[in-house]
Amino acid sequence: MSAMAPEPFTVTARRRETPDTWTLELEPEGGGRRPFAPGQFNMLYAFGNGESAISISGDPDGGGPLVHTVRAVGLTTAAICRAQPGDALGVRGPFGNAWPVGAAEGGDVVIVAGGLGLAPLRPAIRAVLARRDRYGRVALLYGGRSPDLLLYRDELDGWAARGDVEVAVTVDAARRGWRGRVGVVPALVAGAAFDAPSATALVCGPEVMMRFAVAALRDRGVPAARIHLSMERNMQCGIGHCGHCQLGPTLVCRDGPVYSYDLLGPWLAIREL
Repeated sequence: MSAMAPEPFTVTARRRETPDTWTLELEPEGGGRRPFAPGQFNMLYAFGNGESAISISGDPDGGGPLVHTVRAVGLTTAAICRAQPGDALGVRGPFGNAWPVGAAEGGDVVIVAGGLGLAPLRPAIRAVLARRDRYGRVALLYGGRSPDLLLYRDELDGWAARGDVEVAVTVDAARRGWRGRVGVVPALVAGAAFDAPSATALVCGPEVMMRFAVAALRDRGVPAARIHLSMERNMQCGIGHCGHCQLGPTLVCRDGPVYSYDLLGPWLAIREL
């Protein structure tokens, strides 16, 4: 199949996560399953509306449907989110590189997610938990602007109930009935249990949140080369042809979206980028 030709997939399930975000499950019309690595993305095409780069948020080992969690922020993503079971969407991919879940084996893992950033990290979390005995301590630090904007609430509770994962959830602003933490996600880093010099950190969320999360991780002593961020900047073709997602000397769709901070840090220090 050509990387430029979308393959038709059928929407088999649709679940609302937040007021503007839905999780869609897709199955290829021709059958079979398209393997992917945690951290990769697809180009989802809403026929007649266009396509958008969307991280894959399903289980990389589960053998189930292709899963994407999508926020309706424009015409294309709104059309994707409106798709109902039985409707068709086009899929190109998977594209991009992956979270270093294999390289992290033998050490602690700290996962820092903000808002929709939990979706690209969900496959990595599932991969780590499926091989839990290969890792040391695992900490998941997650936050959103308010309780109603948190993703995967039942799954977060399930991960916390396991007993072998530290799950800390916070919100920027609480409403009546919220009994959890209030504050920004990077503030959770200081109190998390992990061995900083040997830990691997996976970070995804709004760019400003990632900058502060990196600063908190560096303050704890996590080496820059062991901090990994997912960047999703204006990816339009998925195969490095259009150049819209250029970041420094790289193209995010081709060379990312996952970067280690020792490479990414100097580029983020340039405001024009």
